Amino acid sequence: MTGRVYYSLYDRLLHVKTLYEAFKRVKASGGTGGIDHQDIEGFESSIGDNLSHLVEELRSNTYKLLPVKRVEIPKGNGKMRLLGIPAVRDRVVQQALLTILQPIYEEDFHPSSYGYRPRRSCHQAISKASLFMRKYEL
Repeated sequence: MTGRVYYSLYDRLLHVKTLYEAFKRVKASGGTGGIDHQDIEGFESSIGDNLSHLVEELRSNTYKLLPVKRVEIPKGNGKMRLLGIPAVRDRVVQQALLTILQPIYEEDFHPSSYGYRPRRSCHQAISKASLFMRKYEL
């Protein structure tokens, strides 16, 4: 850490505007509904009520993640891959948390870390590993 101090990070989550911006990102990424069977369009049809309800649950510490919906999809080798699909409401909260926390912690991650990082890919990780192997004759 760089010695910075951040106050009221949780309070940043407790705004309809914050959750609405997060919802727009969730909507842009697409996907299906979770265990509650509510898809993105259904959530959006009552967006004001849904976001206000989320803010109230978060503010009163009564918010609980729903179980993820388990779905199997076929892989190219004939086997099945198990996916966990969160409810739209949970994806909105997760996206809002990411938006708040990522700028704070991103600069503290190791430069050779590529997993789930913005503007980084598995191809870049492979290139870096190849470069490392050539450099050290591995």
